[in-house]
Amino acid sequence: MIILGIDPGTATTGFGIIRVVGNSIKPVDYGIISTPPGVPTEQRLVMIYEQINQIIQTWKPEQVAIEELFFNKNITTGITVGQARGVLLLACAQNGLEVHEYTPLQVKQALVGNGRAEKKQVQFMVKTFLGLREVPKPDDAADALAIAICHTHHYQTKTRSIKR
Repeated sequence: MIILGIDPGTATTGFGIIRVVGNSIKPVDYGIISTPPGVPTEQRLVMIYEQINQIIQTWKPEQVAIEELFFNKNITTGITVGQARGVLLLACAQNGLEVHEYTPLQVKQALVGNGRAEKKQVQFMVKTFLGLREVPKPDDAADALAIAICHTHHYQTKTRSIKR
């Protein structure tokens, strides 16, 4: 099964593609969708939409995992990230993809076993789970891979419990 993990953002959206065969998780591709500052929001959203569609067409994932919107202190940033998420969800829906959403706490819990884990701990576990020599860069790509791995754990747990 091929899973696309997405860490949404307006300036930078991380993506990570993994292949899951049995208990084996292998990295396929990862990176970022970057939009230039100073470009109107609506044009940035078009860029994100077009690039995620290209990624979907290239890798043909069977499922998508995306980070749920998390409001911290900056509501303005949260709104623009929400707009990017909307465009990403639209692209997935138009491509007939099943989308699963996870909070940052769920991702940290799935990878590290601690919902309050530090970013470096999560990145180390991404490197370990995928058998990489280095932590994926930039951080947004590593976060997207973490989201995909989180989904793998949830999906495998759910599948096992259904078979019983």
